[in-house]
Amino acid sequence: MTGDPLAPHRWRLLGLAYRMLGSRSDAEDVVQDAYLRYVGAKDIQNTEAFLVTIVTRLCLDRLKSARAQRETYVGPWLPEPVFDTEAMSADAATELADDLSFALMLALDRLSPLERAAFLLHDVFDRPFSEIATMLHRSEAACRQLAARGRRSVRDERAAPPASPENHARLLEAFGEAVASGDASRLAALLREDAIAITDGGGRKTAALNPIIGADKVARFFVGLAGKNAGHDLRIVPTMINGSVGALLYLDGELDHTFSMAIDGDRIAALYLVRNPDKLRHAPSGRPDGGRPLI
Repeated sequence: MTGDPLAPHRWRLLGLAYRMLGSRSDAEDVVQDAYLRYVGAKDIQNTEAFLVTIVTRLCLDRLKSARAQRETYVGPWLPEPVFDTEAMSADAATELADDLSFALMLALDRLSPLERAAFLLHDVFDRPFSEIATMLHRSEAACRQLAARGRRSVRDERAAPPASPENHARLLEAFGEAVASGDASRLAALLREDAIAITDGGGRKTAALNPIIGADKVARFFVGLAGKNAGHDLRIVPTMINGSVGALLYLDGELDHTFSMAIDGDRIAALYLVRNPDKLRHAPSGRPDGGRPLI
């Protein structure tokens, strides 16, 4: 065997595993395990189909244990942020092929493992139901039903169309200025009335133990957070997070958290802060002094 047989498929497989698991680190482990099984297999007729099948089944196995672990997770859970979403595109002519947003990832997390697999394989990766049926050990009819349930749930969770990069950047800038001003009413005006803020510390870093819901409550939370950090060097470095404009927040020169948003029209619908250091290992290594002070 010459060369790396996984190379042409690696990023697509990684994209599938990440969408299934919500963890870049776990996705890389799954792809590596799939490669090892490929090396030990014989008489493979279709390399890509074989690898997609193995990755899907390994992810389903991991989701069983992940759900048990989630019950003991401290505070809200958010996906591990990814910063190279273009490479992880599904490379398919589907509506969601390039979508790795937190809004989609959280919607996927509410599906059953089989619904998640069937929906992703068909609606995102454009695999035929005949192939999906073999992967999931279910009939084609059952796989169609699984995908349909997943599709309905995802559409309910992702009612707002994706915002343009320009609108994302504009609202991110306005949000930072409003937080720096300390004016909660100014900040609340940028938020949808039912806006939600989710902070993920995973028990490793201080974070709100429940989602914060409502424009006024969210605004007061962020203004209060800025006040607690007064006197520290807090800098914001804009970057792409899960395909949308977000930011890395540095506190006294150390990466403290990632910040990203979901936009609905001209308002911010959701705010996501990931502080759990286990989920920040793939963050780009930038210079915090290259960013601008937040407060």
